[in-house]
Amino acid sequence: MGNSAVILTDGSSRELDQGLIPLAGRPLISYAIDAVRSLVDEVIVVVSSEFQIEKFKILPNIRIVVNENNPLTPLAGALTGFKAVKGDLALLLSYNAPLLSSNVLALILDLCINRNAVIPRWPDGHIEPLHAAYKVKAATVAAEAAFNGGQTSLLSMVERLRGVRYISTLTLQQFDPKLTFFFNINTPSDLKTAERLLKKIQKHNFYQK
Repeated sequence: MGNSAVILTDGSSRELDQGLIPLAGRPLISYAIDAVRSLVDEVIVVVSSEFQIEKFKILPNIRIVVNENNPLTPLAGALTGFKAVKGDLALLLSYNAPLLSSNVLALILDLCINRNAVIPRWPDGHIEPLHAAYKVKAATVAAEAAFNGGQTSLLSMVERLRGVRYISTLTLQQFDPKLTFFFNINTPSDLKTAERLLKKIQKHNFYQK
């Protein structure tokens, strides 16, 4: 049935909308949405309350679903998103990653065709479950089992999956040499850094034309 993208917003509050914080004149989450737009048939944004739905409606061509699970954790958000999607494969992403590469995401999706998940892994063994692709049916079962077992982390979902392919960040550097793909915004300082990086990317793209 095609591909989907699930983008998680901050689940720590039912009222805050950190995904709408402006970055270079645009809502922060819009960068993640743009990165997946050409790769998927639908974009699902998971929010934490009905109150937030109205605010996120400023974003075009997305479907918004409310995470009604408790506690509000990335695992609970992922479970909500997986249950809402129509596609067989889904990218699972965070709202605060404005430098996602469409090329890297396309590779991750392609590699997931015969796997239950494709997840980036750093040389030290650390994995990136929020920059990954999942077979929706298998991931839903794993996420539900972890959640019902009282777990809160995405790692508990991944541990229950079989047929996972881990792709080295060293491989991804061929597409994204500085691995800005993984840059997350968590502080005001990160916002400033992201603005500088975006300007560099835009300047590079301008001279590449």
